[in-house]
Parts: sequence; structure tokens; C-alpha cells
Amino acid sequence: MKLLLVALSVQLMAAAVRVYVANTDGASISVIDASSNCVVDEIAVSKNPHAIIISPDKTRFYVPSESQDVLDVIDRASSKRIATVPLGRRPNNLAITPDGKYVYVCIRQESWVEVVDTKNLQVVKKLPVGGNPHNIYLLPDGTHMLATSMGDNKLTVINTVTQQPESEIPLPGVPRPIAIDDGGRRLYVQLSNLHGFIAVDFATHEVLKKVLLPDPPVGAKPLIAETFSHGIAITQKTLWVNSLLSNSVSVYSLPDLQLLATIPVGRGPDWLTFLPDGSRCYVSNAGSNSVSVIDVASRKELLRIPVGKIPKRLISVELP
Repeated sequence: MKLLLVALSVQLMAAAVRVYVANTDGASISVIDASSNCVVDEIAVSKNPHAIIISPDKTRFYVPSESQDVLDVIDRASSKRIATVPLGRRPNNLAITPDGKYVYVCIRQESWVEVVDTKNLQVVKKLPVGGNPHNIYLLPDGTHMLATSMGDNKLTVINTVTQQPESEIPLPGVPRPIAIDDGGRRLYVQLSNLHGFIAVDFATHEVLKKVLLPDPPVGAKPLIAETFSHGIAITQKTLWVNSLLSNSVSVYSLPDLQLLATIPVGRGPDWLTFLPDGSRCYVSNAGSNSVSVIDVASRKELLRIPVGKIPKRLISVELP
């Protein structure tokens, strides 16, 4: 029994974890080795990659190009592009179904989400979700997506079984990134021109609370117009929220939303992700071409890793 436990421990420690960073002002994905915190590879993609996701079986990456209007399909093992799927104008964030069969992509210059069949590698549906869809998330139930409409100040719930919009959630402003609790009961939504976020009850659509981040320096201006807070995520019963005005990340307790810490990072923090074990947080600093590494337990920044130009969305992956 002891030998088995030791073997399992060694196996877990040996698992490789990588952080993949979309460099939006270039044509590459920077690959960070989480054990050394060094960039170990650059994956060539189409210009201006907006985001990156990995398939559930971890064999492929999908990367939308905001300027080329395509979805790159990347073989994970070789880091080579194996296909390019034409999309609508200005594809933004994307999500994938748990079975890996469909990728849902927000088409920002239109009013729909495009559904890509990953077997045939073609768009099979366009689902209306309101003007300027920007971000999309798989809900915890595994059978619904949640798409944001910047043009119509709402969220649209999409049923992935029927591949149809199912309901809408109106919002008091322009929705930006969202964090969703494990049960899908609460949504934590960032809004344009709000230095903070709102908490929304998913079932009733009620705004439960508005939370302002700590006051920024006098005269502070965001890196991106009307974008005061961009990047929000949950780990270990805490909510982590970026500030582009303060160049920091604030940590709140859940569910009571009490401020626990504020951590300085690089200029223009735009997105964040956690390692699979929750031990570290990686924050893309769009204004300083770097990624901050934060120790979750101590809530201290450990270092900053240079990456490509204007890094934004990033993901953490434990490799097979």
C-alpha cells in the first residue's frame, strides 16, 4: 500500500502543466512550463489570436483570429496547425462542449454565436444572441452555454443539446468577463466603465450586489477604453478580480464577498487562470507583455514572465 501511494505521488508530481497565452498583437501562443515558469515554446497561429481552448481529450487547441476571421485548429502534440475554419467577422472568445464535438465562437461584429462541428471542421449553425457577442462559457451543468452581448446588455443561455437559445438575462450595463460558481447559482459579471463587478442570481436574474474594487490612483486611466476591470475567476472559495486602473488583482471571500487582499501585478491585467491544483494564479499583463505568477496561499506575486505582444486570454492545462 505504501509503495502504491509513493508511486501515485511521484506520478502526480511528474505530470507536466503548461500555461498557454494568446499574444493578441502578434501571431503566436506563448507556452509556459509551470514547473520552471519559463517560456518553452511558441505556437504559430493566425494573426491577432483572441483566445485559446483545448479539447476535452487534450489532442487539439482551437484559436480564433480576430483579424483573419478564422478558427485555427492546432495539434497539441506537434504544436502545428492542422486546419483553418472560416468564421464570421471578428471572432472573439469561444468554448467547447464536454464531448468535444462542437466549438461555440462569439462573432463580435455580428449578432450571433457560430457553432463549429469539430469532426467536419465547418460552421453548422449561427445562433442569435444579441449584438456584439464577446465572451462565452460552458455552464456547470455541461449542457448549456452562456454568451455575453455587449451591444444589447444581456446574457443568452444556449441549450447545447438542441443548439438553440433558451433564455436571456438582462444586465444593467455592457457585460465583459464572467465568473460562475460551481453550482451555476451565482454569476459574477464585470461591466464596462465599472471598476468592480456585480453578483447576479442565475435563476431569478436579480442583481444581488455591486462590489467596487479598491480605489485606484488619482487620474488613473485604463489600458483599454471603458475597460476598468477585465478578468475574473474563482478558486478555493475565493473570487479573483483584475483591475486595469490599479494594475492589481483583488481577492474576495465567497459567498460574502469580503475583500481579503489586493496584489500588485504588471500593467493592464486582462485575464487570469489557475493551475489545476489551485496553487498558483497566472495573470496576463496586456500593457507590459508579461504574465504575473501569484502564489494563491500567500497571495503574493512571485515573478513576471516575458511573453509576446499584448497577452490576454490564457489557459492552464495538465498534459497527459
